[in-house]
Amino acid sequence: MTENQELASLFLREKPALILLGMKTGKEGGTIYATLLAKEANCTYSHTIKILNTFQKYGLVSFEKSGRIKRVSLTNAGWDIAHNLEAITKRFDQIQETGKKR
Repeated sequence: MTENQELASLFLREKPALILLGMKTGKEGGTIYATLLAKEANCTYSHTIKILNTFQKYGLVSFEKSGRIKRVSLTNAGWDIAHNLEAITKRFDQIQETGKKR
């Protein structure tokens, strides 16, 4: 699998998408604790960290560690992807609602 395929397939799965959207809608402007992201995505902490490490590999997030607490922030590229992913999600919701009305 090429890097482009790996990155594309990452966002076609539920958990990574939920984690990225959770960061975008976080109360602190894109900075959030990894444990909160795990809860929002209904995912284990270790799996969440694995996904976040992949995001970091592609420059979508950055980590700030303070003792045992790990805070995660979206980079500019991460904000762009999260914004587009949110738009796609909203569009799918609209399509689904239109389908129900027919």
